[in-house]
Amino acid sequence: MDKFLVRGALKLTPEKRKHQPEEEDADCTNKKNETEEKRPTLPVAILDEPRRMHANPWREIRAEGLNCSYTILFGKAKADGLFQELEKDVEYFKGELTKLQVFGKWHNIPRRQVTYGDSGLTYTYSGVTFSPKPWIPVLERIRDQVQLATSHTFNFVLINRYKDGHDHMGEHRDDERELAPRSPIASVSFGARRDFVFRHGASRGRRALCRIEPVRLQLEHGSLLMMNFPTNRYWYHSLPSRKKVLAPRINLTFRNVMAA
Repeated sequence: MDKFLVRGALKLTPEKRKHQPEEEDADCTNKKNETEEKRPTLPVAILDEPRRMHANPWREIRAEGLNCSYTILFGKAKADGLFQELEKDVEYFKGELTKLQVFGKWHNIPRRQVTYGDSGLTYTYSGVTFSPKPWIPVLERIRDQVQLATSHTFNFVLINRYKDGHDHMGEHRDDERELAPRSPIASVSFGARRDFVFRHGASRGRRALCRIEPVRLQLEHGSLLMMNFPTNRYWYHSLPSRKKVLAPRINLTFRNVMAA
């Protein structure tokens, strides 16, 4: 557990968990009569919770407006095999699809990227519209295992490959209009363990409206992180550079995308 979450997290019993803030409390800009000195800081809560059709316990991660679940979905031997299949079979985008738009300027993506999914779907973010490639067997097997473990269905996957700790992803929210309302995003990781950071939108920048501590996770080889509603409404997430990480990592984020 210490390698998974930052220090200072609280473990809650099911009875205490019901007292965690609901969605309407998540936007601290709506709170009244709060001075600079008395802005709230909410700790992170974790609850181990076994689920049907899945052997490992889930760790439920809660903060103000953040609702995530984490588990090890694939044991090491299985994860090793899937990683090798992904390295062999996944074909990443080239050319213009390797760029993104930030504040009106185009930049090379600091990682390799591709999308797979059902035919007829499109997905637009950072100024680029992606049409997914057809599913391949290794992705179908991973998707089916995720669906079995979560009871959610997914028709699209975004794959990011980080060659080492220099490759990274900046702060953003997965709140594109093509996503089905209130649908979760399932993030599966293979390869090197990497830090994953959530930051509340109202806590960003020098003129932050709240003081809500970032949530830092370490995503393990074979792990599954579920980003449930309303996480992407309030929280940004990133994968920071870590120069000491020398091994590659592949991340698959399964989504439910609406047809145009």
